[in-house]
Amino acid sequence: MRILLIDDDRTAADGVTLLLRCEGIETVWAPVGAEGISLAKTGAYDLVILDLWLADMDVLKTVRESNINTPVLVVSGDETVASRVTALRSGADDFLIKPFHRAELMARIHAIVRRSQAQKFSTITTGELVLNLDDKSAEVSGTPLNLTVKEYMVLEALSLRKGATLSKEAVLHHLYDGRDEPKQKIIDVFVCKLRKKLEDATGDDDYIKTVWGQGYSLSDPYREPAIAA
Repeated sequence: MRILLIDDDRTAADGVTLLLRCEGIETVWAPVGAEGISLAKTGAYDLVILDLWLADMDVLKTVRESNINTPVLVVSGDETVASRVTALRSGADDFLIKPFHRAELMARIHAIVRRSQAQKFSTITTGELVLNLDDKSAEVSGTPLNLTVKEYMVLEALSLRKGATLSKEAVLHHLYDGRDEPKQKIIDVFVCKLRKKLEDATGDDDYIKTVWGQGYSLSDPYREPAIAA
């Protein structure tokens, strides 16, 4: 599991980071909202833990308006019902009042991530391409697409965040989970081979787009609108 912690209190963030790492959870800390939003957009996290009182911006609102669907657990020292209601209505998946017990934090984290994973579709369709998440396979118009394990994983990462731009760093983490990761250049190689196979199978080279300086995105290929007779 990989968690993004957005909190402008260094001492509090260090405590939560240490707690999570002791549980074997990889944690990335963002001290300001703008940095947190930028990291959240990579799509490389299973959960965002957000301190409600970040001074620089309304992070939760911006995250949801940016089409970032990663689950968000808000933590706050504000015990009022109004604060909890506002956070949940703004897109938070859960709310935890500070100070909190370690066991409760971990229980909420696992519950949120479990719900999030259960909501994912078993298949994702993009144009003629259908990705089956259960048996880790892909097909085009009913014909199996012959992919290597890594090519499938790249396609899976892009499909799970269809329409969003995924950074090379996020794809790399999806493939190697932070262990013995090669250089990001390898992602270009995988994407190039994957593009070729998709083009050969569909006759279309418009599935995977390069967003220069940001990464790659998968979307339905553009079709010219039909002209009425």
